Amino acid sequence: MEQMEVEKNEVDIQTQLQEEYLKSLDALEEGQLVEGTVVQVSNERVFVDVGGKSEGEIPAIEFTELPEVGDVVSVVVVNKENKHGAVVVSKQKADTKHLWKNLKQAHTDKTLVEGTIDKVIKSGYEVDLSYGVKAFLPISQSDSQKVDNPESLVGIKSMFYIERLYSDGKSNIVVNRRKYLEEIIDTNRETFFSTVAVGDVVKGVVKSFTSFGAFIDLGGFDGLLHINDMSWGHVTRPKDYVKKGQEIELKVIRLDSEEKRINLSLKHFTDDPWLHFEDKYQVNAIVKGKVTKLTEFGAFIELEDGIEGLAHISEFSWVKKINKPQEVVKIGEEVDCMILGYDIQAGRVSLGLKQVTENPWDSIVESYPVGTKLTKKVVKLTNAGAFIELEEGIDAFLQLDDWSWTKRIKSFANELEVGQEIDCVIVENNPESKRIRVSVKDLEENPWVEFAKTYKSGSIVEAEITSIMDFGIFVKAPLGIEGLINKSNLSDSREESFEEAVKKYTVGDTISVYVVDVNPGKEKAAFSVKEYKQKMQRDEMSQYLSQGDGENADAYTLGDMLKNKTN
Repeated sequence: MEQMEVEKNEVDIQTQLQEEYLKSLDALEEGQLVEGTVVQVSNERVFVDVGGKSEGEIPAIEFTELPEVGDVVSVVVVNKENKHGAVVVSKQKADTKHLWKNLKQAHTDKTLVEGTIDKVIKSGYEVDLSYGVKAFLPISQSDSQKVDNPESLVGIKSMFYIERLYSDGKSNIVVNRRKYLEEIIDTNRETFFSTVAVGDVVKGVVKSFTSFGAFIDLGGFDGLLHINDMSWGHVTRPKDYVKKGQEIELKVIRLDSEEKRINLSLKHFTDDPWLHFEDKYQVNAIVKGKVTKLTEFGAFIELEDGIEGLAHISEFSWVKKINKPQEVVKIGEEVDCMILGYDIQAGRVSLGLKQVTENPWDSIVESYPVGTKLTKKVVKLTNAGAFIELEEGIDAFLQLDDWSWTKRIKSFANELEVGQEIDCVIVENNPESKRIRVSVKDLEENPWVEFAKTYKSGSIVEAEITSIMDFGIFVKAPLGIEGLINKSNLSDSREESFEEAVKKYTVGDTISVYVVDVNPGKEKAAFSVKEYKQKMQRDEMSQYLSQGDGENADAYTLGDMLKNKTN
């Protein structure tokens, strides 16, 4: 009897268990998201109790970090009972459901989600939002600045805004990282302007270079390190002072919150060298410097870092005309120069190169005294004369009138050539006006003086007609002296006009003339045909009168002589 009671109770228990099991299966639905309690954990599997006949199995790989027994996890019911009678659940699908819920909420609320840039694809990147959910990140929205190397962003974990979830009824997620980064930059910039003051020292990374300086990344936003603020000295290349990617400390020298501009400096860590200029330099002091820049008007010379002066092209040479600074100095050359003046407020120094050498004009009179005979080269011809080089940078002038005592020329075109060497003599040396004059004619005795001594007024000379003009006739007398027979001195007859009288003469004829006047100082001579004839008459008269005791003296009268003259 007791045995029958026991068997009956076992049947009732089994029936009760079956009913409870069926009820639990009825409570679970496939695809349902339920909470489960971890009851067992191994390296390969995690078992959770979701209220079924048996625990659900989850591969350990679905967990980023293995849970502990008693932990509650969300899972999705995949199958209420498989062929082995076990409940099939998935944590990964539960995570994906949670993820999509969060993505929808983030898209609606315009909040951020986390993801990892997985790989480069066409026009952008594939972003892993976890649990197998992928999104597209356009390259234009991938960073706050231009991306030169797309591969450089692969592997970066970041926050993103969701721009789109679906397209044509299908999931097609598009995210934006640039907006997130720009918000961070704006926040960092606002913090910078509100907490940093001019004079503060900040850290930054050299980001890029321009011709006028370097941009420094101060935390997603830039400050400018101008080329003039890299050193007190002359800076030609910004890359000589900072390197790309280098982390450096700089001093803030200007802040403009409205324009969002920040100016930084390296040189302001040391004193302005102009503050100590007068302790080191004085006017007329000779100093050494390095040529840093050449212009049309001169050369800039650096005396030390931050102290740069200008040597004007007019201060290059005492005597030589410099057309370009490159003729004398070159960039990088170390030179001696003299301080001519300075303006500390303007930061200017006037320098001279020629002042460190002797001025040849100071001893020019001793070098070329008047009377010195030279053989020198013609370097230039002009309408007024010729320049004769005495030494480099010092020329003497040869006037047309100093070419010959007797030959009159209108230009040196037919007499001299550039490069030709000539004999000459110094006739004037004036260092104050920097004027030296030479002469060729003064190498010989002045024929005008000799002519004046030999042929005084009243002398008769033979002369050759050289030209016939409206106002008279030019003739060449002995010693090459050229003089004028004025039209009034050509004929001794008052009834004969100059036009009629001049017809008797031809250029090249040799005629006898009377010396009226000779002026050696002015190199002028006046001659007369009329006075020559009158002198001849006087001489004949005197000759006649002196004949008093000839055999036929009484037979030839004064009347006969005058009659003969008129015939």
